[in-house]
Amino acid sequence: MLIGCPREIKPQEFRVGITPAAAHEAVAAGHRVIIETGAGLGSGYSDDDYRAAGAGIVDTAAEIFATAEMVVKVKEPQPVERKQLREGQLLFTYLHLAPDAAQTRDLLDSGVTAIAYETVTDRNGGLPLLAPMSEVAGRLAPQVGAWSLQKANGGRGVLLGGVPGVRPANVVIVGGGVVGTAAARVAVGMGANVTVLDRSIPRMSYLDDIFQGRLTTQYSSAAGLADLLPVADMIIGAVLIPGAAAPKLVSRAQLSAMKPGAVLVDVAIDQGGCFETSHATTHADPIYEVDGVLHYCVANMPGAVARTSTQALGNATLPFLMALANKGWRLACSEDAHLMAGLNTHAGHLTYAAVGKALDLPVMDPREALRV
Repeated sequence: MLIGCPREIKPQEFRVGITPAAAHEAVAAGHRVIIETGAGLGSGYSDDDYRAAGAGIVDTAAEIFATAEMVVKVKEPQPVERKQLREGQLLFTYLHLAPDAAQTRDLLDSGVTAIAYETVTDRNGGLPLLAPMSEVAGRLAPQVGAWSLQKANGGRGVLLGGVPGVRPANVVIVGGGVVGTAAARVAVGMGANVTVLDRSIPRMSYLDDIFQGRLTTQYSSAAGLADLLPVADMIIGAVLIPGAAAPKLVSRAQLSAMKPGAVLVDVAIDQGGCFETSHATTHADPIYEVDGVLHYCVANMPGAVARTSTQALGNATLPFLMALANKGWRLACSEDAHLMAGLNTHAGHLTYAAVGKALDLPVMDPREALRV
């Protein structure tokens, strides 16, 4: 198979879809790999690193979209990229279609077969290709929230861990999954007073055990969160409904109950955000203020630590990439129901139910798509 990896063009996105190590694996298995020149520089990989792995270097992304049988990326294809996709081509990347009607329509119009990292599953019910980036984003969330709390950045001027004689900041984390646990680990380590909200009793028991009483767990409810708003210095939104739009947990009306200069960090922004007042921002201009409350809503948080993120993502995607290349997407998906769960579009058909529900579009059973 001819596998192509273009340079990411989303603002301040420094990750790359294929590492030299992954390129070496694919080439060793008999595939051809082409990389757009400079695609790996943001993650610390030169063109020579790819050449040493056996990959070819091409001058433009257009060459990749025109010739590659499988296009491997990190972020969802941007409008100029979507125009170059075609029927019979395989796209393997993050998509986050539920809040993005324009992208969904373009992918359907192109006829491309698109497998989304964020909806591939595993035997334990997890999301193995989303988890590494959730880990990164979760660990970053308290750091960027602490930065946003600084007075020079418009925040309350509160130090997350406090100092002797001065209370630490109150951090509320909504969601105790991969993102929430990673965020709690860093926030606790920074000395904050941390409360994690979740609806799974076993998950809260797990968090209570691993943190040994260094944080508070609380059953997640609208009333419970409302009670915490007036005392929170930072709220980290870490909720996820796989493939679907994130629920709105804090309304604009509720912002008036929060302290001026408090911070909302919306890690769910890729799925539309879990605060009513959230809209996507970039690393170049990451925060904005609504009714006195700061919002940090960068849609590609892991891109800030591109080297770590690229390596973590590459480790997770490689087995699936090789299965798709070695077997073709039909056989790979028919043999692996977890990979089939990643199929979002094929030949003009939407194949992921949660996206169809979010966008009110008809959905084809992915098993039927194998025969189309």
